[in-house]
Amino acid sequence: MENLVKAFIQYLRDEKKLSQNTLMSYQRDIEQYIMFLQEMNVKNIQQSNKTTISTYMKYQNSQGRAITTISRSLASIRAFYRFLISHDFMKGNPTIGVESPKVEKKIPQILSVEEVEILLNQPKKMGLKGVRDRAMLELLYSTGIRVSELISLDVSDLDLQNYSLRCRNSNRERTIPISKKCIDVMKEYLEKVRPFMLKSKNEQALFVNTNGNRLTRQGFWKIVKYYTSKANINKDITPHTLRHSFAAHLVQRGQNLKDVQMMLGHSDISSTQVYLQIVSGNM
Repeated sequence: MENLVKAFIQYLRDEKKLSQNTLMSYQRDIEQYIMFLQEMNVKNIQQSNKTTISTYMKYQNSQGRAITTISRSLASIRAFYRFLISHDFMKGNPTIGVESPKVEKKIPQILSVEEVEILLNQPKKMGLKGVRDRAMLELLYSTGIRVSELISLDVSDLDLQNYSLRCRNSNRERTIPISKKCIDVMKEYLEKVRPFMLKSKNEQALFVNTNGNRLTRQGFWKIVKYYTSKANINKDITPHTLRHSFAAHLVQRGQNLKDVQMMLGHSDISSTQVYLQIVSGNM
């Protein structure tokens, strides 16, 4: 079964072009499922059935795992079986009829415009690193992109002349407008900071760490947590909080919901409509 898992992950990497973080998530979910099958004395994947999977869902619940975790795990297992069927490793799909636990949708927390300004001003007087950090926070809030998209950006994705950013996520690509304020901050970083932080002149990454290499997701999370503590804002702020705040503030200013959907890269308008609830709740 281990070889099937490897083949599945390779398929997701080569054919689906998924990010490394997403691949790791799939691999972790499937490997945990395989371990459970082995403990249940299921020696090959063809022996698994609907009852096996339902039992695994109940097992996860008994271990105190969050509903969101169990739901994501089932989604990974469904994808795994679809792969096995499409590549003739199995005939029937045992996940059919297995219900995913209902996940209660929580309205995301946002920052006020004033709180965003306080947070974005924290990197001031922090030298070269502060200029870079301000540029990252400003770009994240000004475009609403995801952290994975932010750290994947190359210098060529930023169009200073046309005030826009090209953003790629999996096989999708979108162009997002950028404010003059954000462009000015980006210019300062690109002209006065990035050249001195680079390890190699061939580095394409827009944002680099102090070693001159592409900044990691974990590295950016630490940066956000650091400035959150300095800002003394009594809210649980994550990089995604800036994305939510960006969208909510646009809706609050009367931006067309379809435009917000496009900028966020949502495939379904229902994902964007949640910001109407946020705005109405903050009025």
